[in-house]
Parts: sequence; C-alpha cells; structure tokens
Amino acid sequence: MSRAFRETERKRMPPFLSIVAAAAILISLAPQARCAAPDPQPDPVGVWATDGDESHVRIERCGASLCGTIVWLKDPLGDDGKDAVDSNNPDPALRRRKLVGLPLLSGFDQDPDDAAAWLHGKIYDPEDGRTYSCKLTVQDRNTLRVRGYIGFSLLGKTQVWTRVR
Repeated sequence: MSRAFRETERKRMPPFLSIVAAAAILISLAPQARCAAPDPQPDPVGVWATDGDESHVRIERCGASLCGTIVWLKDPLGDDGKDAVDSNNPDPALRRRKLVGLPLLSGFDQDPDDAAAWLHGKIYDPEDGRTYSCKLTVQDRNTLRVRGYIGFSLLGKTQVWTRVR
C-alpha cells in the first residue's frame, strides 16, 4: 500500500469508528426485542363446528374433565317440522330429548404426557344412538381432532372440528 493511501485511510477511520460507536450506543438504548414465549397449548374449551358444519358443540370443563353439548344444528327440525329429537337413542325414555342441548361428549381427562390430548372420554352419536370411546387432540388454536372408536383407537374414525369461538 502506498503511504498516501494509508494516510487517507487513517484520516477516515475516526469518523467510521464514530459511526460504529454511535450505532452501538443506539442499539443498546433501543428497547430490547423480547423473545416471544411460545403460545401455551391451545385449550379445547370453546364452541366447535363439527365435520361438515352440521352442528356446533360447546366444550367446557365439568369438574376436572371436559364435556360437550350440542348448541346449534344446521337442520334443527325433524321430519315432522318440530325440534329434532334423539329418536335413535336405545333408551325409549330418552328418545324425546331435543338434540340442541344434548350432551354429546363426557369424561375427558388431559393426557399427563401430552397437554394437547384429552383421553378416556365418550362421544354419543345421535345418528345411530351409540356411545363410543373418544380422544380429543388440539392441533392448533382453531383445529380439534375428534377420534371416536370401539376398543382400540386404531379401530375408529377421526373428524376434524373447527373453532367457532
């Protein structure tokens, strides 16, 4: 390097260092960007649209477990033009219950190893009048996987429900 080049660079360095120092001070004085904590595991409590949006189910806490009730039906009237009822219930005394307000889910306990999963519950299917074992899994804030089964979870069907509110 030539002597003239080194002299020019030496004269430039102080302003460059001043700029770097000023930037470092400004950065240190700026509000620190906080690392966003991950969202806590979404809660299944709320109102969910069932697969196909045929009904809405309100899931709530019932003691230490979860339960759910039908709160809305796409087709709230039966063939007779009156409120749809639980006509397929195996208990004749329950066949006159209205579907809106019908308990659908019961007995779900949170999985101690997976905060997103709720186990050991039951789901009632008013279309066939049967009650199945069931597992709920919160996929994300707005998606709930509902797996109904007989005996083993492998022998079942999964529906994806979407949060309404």
